[in-house]
Amino acid sequence: MNDQTGSVAALDARILQAVERGLDDAAFDRLARDLFTYQLRTDAPYARWARSLGWSEERLPASWREIPAIPSAAFKEAALATFPPERAALHFETSGTTQGRPGVHYVERAALYEASLLAGFRRFMLPDGARLRYLNLVPDPAEAPRSSLGYMMRTVARELGDGVDFFLHAGALELDAFLTAARRAQNEGRAVCIAGTAFAYVHLFDALHDAGIALRLPEGSRAMETGGFKGRSREVGREELYAEFPALLGIPRERVIAEYGMTELLSQHYDVVLAEPERALHGGHRVKSSPPWLRVLVIDPQTGLEAPMGTVGALRHVDLANRSSVAAIQTEDLGYALDPTHFVLLGRQAGAVLRGCSLDAEALAVLHAS
Repeated sequence: MNDQTGSVAALDARILQAVERGLDDAAFDRLARDLFTYQLRTDAPYARWARSLGWSEERLPASWREIPAIPSAAFKEAALATFPPERAALHFETSGTTQGRPGVHYVERAALYEASLLAGFRRFMLPDGARLRYLNLVPDPAEAPRSSLGYMMRTVARELGDGVDFFLHAGALELDAFLTAARRAQNEGRAVCIAGTAFAYVHLFDALHDAGIALRLPEGSRAMETGGFKGRSREVGREELYAEFPALLGIPRERVIAEYGMTELLSQHYDVVLAEPERALHGGHRVKSSPPWLRVLVIDPQTGLEAPMGTVGALRHVDLANRSSVAAIQTEDLGYALDPTHFVLLGRQAGAVLRGCSLDAEALAVLHAS
């Protein structure tokens, strides 16, 4: 429909402006509620879910905090899209599966995703404006086009960087190629950014230990760590892992930034160790923050309501960049809020079931209703 196409273009323009210029709390609230209304009209599985909870165009949220959040696992159960999925410019798959199916996030246009990931990365990873060479321990998008992380790092390197290499191919680390690139950077004095999952760093550090190699990457180098132990046979504590960065790469711990993202979100949260070093820690835990168009609510697992500031609960994300899917995503990741823009991530409680979040038989019937 022409009027719908026009409204989509106008909505995208508002979101892009928010990404490029920022927005205050009142503007976020207006835009988030307008986005919910749009998704209620156009995303059929999500609309069924929302209506089963009592929401409709006659009963809309009074605040962005009331927008119904769908469990992240729902992306494995239904095509959550505000447009015909076959028209997707991009689609990304989660690593986990339900009955053999990965979760899929359909993206109608690449522009919002790229604008969001670049602005967030620039804000938290490059507050000094550095132009770095990217040495990536993430899937090469040429081999894994459904990896949102690989797409992200290729886009970052193309738009903000000074060259890029990928050293993870067919699930294996190419140590010799990585060492060649790292030593070239050392010799040329060119600062680099290494990006990888926690498990990829474990493999790298094991290999460096076995070979008796310790690198000293140039001043200004940094690393991004994206989590990623889920389903792995070996897990290393973050303190132990982060101690290896200065020892084996010459990258100080305060220049190692943990990114908190997921396939279901098109925006990311980051540690503030570079952007706000004075706020880097709280109670021994690293503090994270979000770009202005991405907000976090902490939900009490027992009541399903927002938890008081400082109280541990399950993290809910409201991401304006998720225009073509669902803006409000509920996870079972635990954390607590310090203020409206800073929080601490504590990980996931084993076996935790959040009230109103699990996908039981009745909920699945709602998602799959014709």
